[in-house]
Amino acid sequence: MADSLPSINFGFDELRDRMARFTARFDDFIEKGRKRVLEERNQFRMNVAELQEDQRMKQKDIEILSLKSATHAQTLQKEAQESAEMEAAITSLTSQHDARANHCDRLRGQIEETQKIIKQKVDAQRKHADQLNAQARFNLPELDFWQSYLCLRIEGAGVEDRLMFVYTHVDERDWEREAWFELGMGSREYEVLRCHPKLESAGTQPVVERLNESRNIGVFLKEMRSLFAGVMKSTGS
Repeated sequence: MADSLPSINFGFDELRDRMARFTARFDDFIEKGRKRVLEERNQFRMNVAELQEDQRMKQKDIEILSLKSATHAQTLQKEAQESAEMEAAITSLTSQHDARANHCDRLRGQIEETQKIIKQKVDAQRKHADQLNAQARFNLPELDFWQSYLCLRIEGAGVEDRLMFVYTHVDERDWEREAWFELGMGSREYEVLRCHPKLESAGTQPVVERLNESRNIGVFLKEMRSLFAGVMKSTGS
């Protein structure tokens, strides 16, 4: 009866063979997938490391640039401060130069004005000297007359531009007694500097003023003798 049963082939061997091939392919797929995952993970790690290194380098570059920027800003600030100081110094120097220029202009004007004044004084003194010379030429004969007429002699006073006029025969009690005065001639105006016996300025001043106005030395000498005579007569000394 067993022999009469039909033979059934379930294909187990083929199935086993197919399963074995599938298993081999699956194992190979898994192995390749695992290797690919490992390679990708390693590549990712390398990429991350490179990115980190690149970030570190960029951060370092940023720090260097920040330091350079800060240094540059400080340099610009220092240069701006120095520029401001130089501008202030230039302004100060310009002001000093202008002030000195103005001062020089004022001094130049003062010098010119002083030169004009000096020239005027020199011209006046030259004119006065000419007048004195002319008066002296006129007075020389007259002085000889007055020296004889007024018992007068003229001496040097020991000082430049000063003469001493000495009278005798003024005091009726003592004809040899002398009376004298010193006449200053250092300026345009004559002046009586000293006298003996002493004469009050109230008496001599009008006489000197008339001399300076008229330049008449003879009249002046006569009036001074009269003043001495009056004093000697009134004092009895």
